Amino acid sequence: MKAVRQTAFGGPDVLRYEDAPMPALQPGEVLIRVHAVGLNPPDWYLREGYKALPAQWRPAVDFPLILGTDVSGVIEAVADDVDALSVGEEVYAMVRFPSGLAGGSRAYAQYVTAPADEVAVKPTGIDHAHAAGAPMSLLTAWQFMIEQGHNAPNPLQPMPHVPVELHGRTVVVNGAAGGVGHFAVQLAKWKGAHVVAIASGRHEAFVRELGADVFIDYTRVTPEDAISDADLVVDAVGGPATGRFLRTLKRGGALFPIFPLGFDGGQAADALGVSVSTTQVRSSGAQLAALAPLLQDGIVRVAIDSSFDLSQARQAHERAAQGHIQGKIVMTVE
Repeated sequence: MKAVRQTAFGGPDVLRYEDAPMPALQPGEVLIRVHAVGLNPPDWYLREGYKALPAQWRPAVDFPLILGTDVSGVIEAVADDVDALSVGEEVYAMVRFPSGLAGGSRAYAQYVTAPADEVAVKPTGIDHAHAAGAPMSLLTAWQFMIEQGHNAPNPLQPMPHVPVELHGRTVVVNGAAGGVGHFAVQLAKWKGAHVVAIASGRHEAFVRELGADVFIDYTRVTPEDAISDADLVVDAVGGPATGRFLRTLKRGGALFPIFPLGFDGGQAADALGVSVSTTQVRSSGAQLAALAPLLQDGIVRVAIDSSFDLSQARQAHERAAQGHIQGKIVMTVE
């Protein structure tokens, strides 16, 4: 088969479209003929060698490496012990995450194997490209905001992550035009929240179309000066600067940083009477099955920023590095 592989860490230029061995089907798995692949930040984090992580957290990696987790395609084969899925079904999945952090997901390829319990039937009414754009980003928004869906220990905090009530609440989404952000806006609106969206001005029409009630252009206004008494801030940008949103919350409010590394605001949060919580998105075929009707009925839609052929993985990663992404970047597979 053809796949995108790399033999060293580095920039987009390390990605090579080349021949690779077909994956071997294991018990409990299905073999998917991939029609489209969705890009996500962990793809370029791994491509670079997880430089942003502390050295002790960086997983050991074996080369050649195949990136990627999110796929949509057609089942080519099923293991003998798999009954819930059948050859010929159109499916979508986030493959082996976070267990595949070191490259075990291997989705940038014409074929990929996946544990059957991580796979769901693709929503009808959307094509493979849009389905491939959903899994990681939509599951992240869902697990942060609606239902975590697992009890795995959280290495970043001592307590489990618990979503908060959204109906009738004021929910702020920072990075509202991006992959996770554009889903967070839609889920909050679906649940009956008053949604305040933060993005650059070029995204205003897009974000309002998703359901945002209030739009803040961070290039013109300092968001933390313009927001007060919020019930929840979902910071899809995260990082060390996420603490600036603590003072936008009402007492009893919550801050959910999607990318919490570098943030140390526990004492400040306690003093303000607010909470900070995060979680790690995990593969879930059951949750993707629950989300399929929302995608099928257009209640939640996948916005595609740009599309490339699998052989253009380098260009797709270069587009990601430019930032200001509106929705998701996807790659189609011959």
